[in-house]
Amino acid sequence: MSVFADLVQHLADLLHPLFGATAAAAAIVLFTAFVRLLVHPLSRAAARGQKAQVELRPKIAELRKKHGKDPQKLQKAVMELHAAEKVSPLSGCLPSLFQLPAFFLLYHLFSNTTIGGQANELLTHQLFAAPLGDRWADALGTGGFLGGAGLVYLALFVIVAAVASFNFRRTKRMMATNPAVPVGDGQQMPGMGAMSKVMPFMSFFTLFTVAVVPLAAALYVVTSTTWSAVERAALYR
Repeated sequence: MSVFADLVQHLADLLHPLFGATAAAAAIVLFTAFVRLLVHPLSRAAARGQKAQVELRPKIAELRKKHGKDPQKLQKAVMELHAAEKVSPLSGCLPSLFQLPAFFLLYHLFSNTTIGGQANELLTHQLFAAPLGDRWADALGTGGFLGGAGLVYLALFVIVAAVASFNFRRTKRMMATNPAVPVGDGQQMPGMGAMSKVMPFMSFFTLFTVAVVPLAAALYVVTSTTWSAVERAALYR
């Protein structure tokens, strides 16, 4: 933890001539971009995996005809098909999973008042009027929704809402173009119906995350979410 704190502090010092008091916030954005670049090969693999799954639809349709009256056999056959074709239905989750350590590291770094037995100097940094270690509740308590810190969060909420709306429309289009394969008699595989209803709204859950985590972690989430939206639009076009 102390090593990572020193890394963020040194990066903030390097960026200080350009960003002044917001150098630490800029360092977090730059760190997020670096993490996303490392994860990018997994994102490209996930895009190839999704395209491969679309190509498997004719074979899945044949399995549906064969096992349409037995959902368990159909699920097993579909899993065996994915294994034979070396296509993982979970490949799309890997980019998000590999980012979790970086997120939790920032979360804990800006949640602790001491690091290595010494005062956490990173908590003295701000993004304009909002301390990087504070949460939205702290901003509301000090200046209200339209106070200095509150306006910083308002800007983040606007960005997240815009990205979530973009992802919502894009997900709806993708699901309309590539609907879930039914088991038989027009019924979907178990769990797919509920998933198809929830999936388009997943991006809006980011609003809740931004509101409850330290601002430094919220910056990571907002930057990563925005990067992901642009990346997926490019890879899945």
